[in-house]
Amino acid sequence: MIWHGFGDRSNSVILLIHGVLTPWTIWQEVIDHYSRYYHVIVPELDAHTLSEPSSYTSVEDEADKICRCVNMLNGGRIHMICGLSMGGRIAAAVAGTPGISVDRLVLDGAPLLKLPKMLRNFMTNNYIKLIARSRRREPKVIESFKRDFLPAKYLDDYLKITDNMDEESVRNMIGSVFGWEMIKRYDDGLKILFMHGTRGNESVSRKAAVRLKTVNPQTGIRCFDGYGHAELLCREPAKWIEEVDRWAGADQ
Repeated sequence: MIWHGFGDRSNSVILLIHGVLTPWTIWQEVIDHYSRYYHVIVPELDAHTLSEPSSYTSVEDEADKICRCVNMLNGGRIHMICGLSMGGRIAAAVAGTPGISVDRLVLDGAPLLKLPKMLRNFMTNNYIKLIARSRRREPKVIESFKRDFLPAKYLDDYLKITDNMDEESVRNMIGSVFGWEMIKRYDDGLKILFMHGTRGNESVSRKAAVRLKTVNPQTGIRCFDGYGHAELLCREPAKWIEEVDRWAGADQ
């Protein structure tokens, strides 16, 4: 894991956690916005480090590394954690860790529910094939990336990730992200926002949002009709920031 920090270190901390096959740079507009008022911390998760290979063990291991960093830098105090997709599951784990104090938790398409083993195996094999094809720079994969996944400006960083990622890390990611449910009861003082779209596999995110709100009534749910998984942040970061700021400033 590699760390990036922005803004005055004496300010309150905002933590941004990216998703699977997504570079940490996906947060650039969010960093630019919040680093004016906060100390923004952004990790490059293991198996997603751009400058050198690293291996992913589990959600819990990533969360533990983040907690140790926050404890060292800010005594375990976090104003807001924002987690995208897999990063949302890690954020949910961090927020429930003893000794870590969090005011606000923003989950965007967070996979908090367990998926059947057959589906986990299918996803694992698909990711392994996608990474292999990306390493070969197959034109169809490159076009699909720009059309369906991330804007073209993130392509170089994505390819660095796929060049560095090993199969065992893929298996560990899918197994730990989708292997069991990550729904827990948080302190009533934790303000939670769960954002999701409606296209593709967002039905999983919708179910997770409803389940989380059942256990934590203070959860606010924002559904973006016609948007795919994590599409709002990736394609329209200004709109994503506006939505988070509106929620953060509103009374629950």
